[in-house]
This record gives sequence, C-alpha cells and structure tokens, in this order.
Amino acid sequence: MQIVVVRPGESIWAIANRFGVSPNVIIDINQLADSTRLVPGQALVIPNSTGYHIIQSGESIWALAGRYGVTVDQLLQANPEINPMQLTVGTRIKIPSEPKPTIETNGYLEPKGTERDAKIVKEDASALTYFSLFSYQVKKDGSLTPPKDEKALSAIQETNSMPMMVLTNFTEGNFSPDITRSIFTDNERINKLIDSVLATMKSKGYGALNIDFERIYPDDRELYNAFLRKIATRVRQAGYLISTALAPKKSAEQTGPWYSAHDYAAHGQIVDFVILMTYEWGWSGGPPMAVSPLPQVEEVVKYALSVMPADKIMMSAPLYGYDWTLPYKKGGDFAPLVDPQEAIQIAWKRGAVIQYDTEAQAPYYNYYDDAGKKHVVWFEDARSIQAKYKLIKQWKLRGISYWVLGNDFPQSWALLQSEFNIKKLR
Repeated sequence: MQIVVVRPGESIWAIANRFGVSPNVIIDINQLADSTRLVPGQALVIPNSTGYHIIQSGESIWALAGRYGVTVDQLLQANPEINPMQLTVGTRIKIPSEPKPTIETNGYLEPKGTERDAKIVKEDASALTYFSLFSYQVKKDGSLTPPKDEKALSAIQETNSMPMMVLTNFTEGNFSPDITRSIFTDNERINKLIDSVLATMKSKGYGALNIDFERIYPDDRELYNAFLRKIATRVRQAGYLISTALAPKKSAEQTGPWYSAHDYAAHGQIVDFVILMTYEWGWSGGPPMAVSPLPQVEEVVKYALSVMPADKIMMSAPLYGYDWTLPYKKGGDFAPLVDPQEAIQIAWKRGAVIQYDTEAQAPYYNYYDDAGKKHVVWFEDARSIQAKYKLIKQWKLRGISYWVLGNDFPQSWALLQSEFNIKKLR
C-alpha cells in the first residue's frame, strides 16, 4: 500500500494514471461515495505493485525508510540505480520485503440489539482477533446489567473472531467510583460478581474478559489489585483470557481520578494483557487538538514498557474525531463526534483544505458554517493510523485496539491487513 495526498484540482483518474491502477480500485479501497469530490490535502490509500513505491513530490529516501520500517542502506542496496539526493517524481523503487509481524487486534462495539450489530461484525471480522461488547454494567450488589448483545454474539459465532465480555462500573452516563468501592470492600459481592461473570461467559460463548473500571477512588488502588488477582485466578481456571483497560499514564506518579488507581506494574503481572486507552487528549468537552497525538501516545507506551513486557500491551487508536466551534469556551457546547469519512465530506462541502500536523501526526482543517462561525476539525486518516501502526512494529507490541466500531474509516483496515498478519484464536 502507498499513501498519496490529493493536490488542488487533482482527479481520481489522474491519480490512478500516475500509479498505473484502475480508478475503481482506488474508489473501492477508500470507499469514496463520490469520486469527483476529492479534497485538497485528503489522504488516499493506493494499492500498488507488491514491494514497490512510486516517488511523489517532496518525498525523501529517509522518509521512505521510516515509513516502510527499513534502513536507508537497505533501500539503496535494493535500488542501486537511484540517487538519494535527486529522487525523480514517478520513479518506481523497490521496497525490501520483510515478514509481516503477527499481532492481536481488538474492536470495541456498543451493541444496539439490531441488524446493525451483525453488519459491523461481518464487515470487520477479518481484521479483528476480538470483538469487545461494551458493556456489562456492574451494580453495587455484584449483579450485572447486560447489553443487547445477542445479535452481535450470533454474528461473531459465524466468524473466527473471539467475543470478549467487557465489565464496567458505568452507570447513568459516567463511571462510578462508588460501585467499585462497594464491590471491592465486600467478599460476598466479589464472589457474586465473579460467579455472574463466569456464568455469563459460559452461557453466551465469550472467550475472554476485559475489565474497564474507571474513575476508581485513589485510595482503592490496592483493593482493585486484590480484586484483579482473585478474578484473574477464577477466569483462568475456567479457561478464559483476562485483560484490563488502563487510563493513559505517563508515569507511576501521575495522579488524578482517572489515573491513581490504575497500577500499570500490578496489571502487567496479574492479567494476560492490557489495553492502553491512548486517545481522548482532544475530547468533545475540551480544547481543540488531535484526539490521539503521537508524542503523547508514545509517552504512555514507553512508560508501560518500563513495567511490563511488550507482548502484554495493546495500544489504542480512535476511529473518530471532533468538530469544534471556535473560539473554544470551557463549559460551552460539546464538540460533535465525526468519523473520518464524515470529516472528508464536511471538508468538501465547506471548501476546506486539509492540513497535516507533523508533530501530532494528525490531520485537521478549518471552515466557516452557515452562521459565519469558524470551526476546526481534528480527525484520523491513513497517515495518522499508519504512524500508530509503525509504533506497534517499533516496540513489538501485542497489538492494537480500536474505539469504537461503527465509525466509518475503511483506510484503517486496508493498511492494517497490508502491514500485519492478524492472529485468530478460534
């Protein structure tokens, strides 16, 4: 796969001719609803001859080496005829082939109990090791409120992906520290909860458990660790995998309601793997910025690697962005969520030009709405997701998790399957 950025006035047919592929192939892989509506600065995934790259304007041999995970010397040895100081646009160069790493992948799905669930499963199953159905909500007495997961589970059973049960302390629109304290401080409630979880996993065919307890009281950190040890023992004895979701910490000293009770080192010892929630730096109620800026993601991954092995770490990627109205005012209206395809459609409608922040490794653009108000949209595209895939390769992580399925981002799956083998457990 190759990523190309659309130039002003460029057409899909011109791009296809430049790369020697059919326009329909580009339209299909990028799922372009209208191929005449290209946006300047829009990133497109181009399937090209296996093992080759066609030089584009502004590219360097050093940038290409970084993109494909090879050294400059390897590129030059494979292409002795090229001058690295004078790359010619349109030249086809050979990329040294390396075995694709095998990783695990997870996608969170919020089931609605409709045919939509089955449609999402069918579309995404080939790219995912796990479907995590969000969520079974824990009550203070240790009982569970289930999601409408029947249609999703039925569809997953027809694939070779594994359903993962997600346990949360979510209630009335937020995570409740009172729920977790009620469970952690009462052995009868702990046992009742674990019994309910195992009975549900067995009866519904779940193969793994993900515990996503958030906003836990800081003083309950060791109680949470003790709970994890107990439930992990029971879950493994029953033959299932167990994982946890962790807030994006940069160090053990990081405090706050979302961070203090998440003990990275302890989780790395107790569970089979963790999912780092490396997103929501830019969030709907906060100031505009990239949702998952690469420097911040990398800081979290580096800290996790300092206290647990790489094969226990799944980093995360968002399948969405936000559309902020400017100027941003704290406490004002929340920014609506937009998926990558929707972001492109808004840019075309408003005549925007997409920019790319090379530090955050994320695309963005500005536009004015019908009322004359200025907006900024930060979202994900092929370039930003490829930068995250590069981190997985660089640090040899267990894999990647996506929040949340149902948002339209076809380029993520095309690039994922071109760069990795997806491990299947069924």
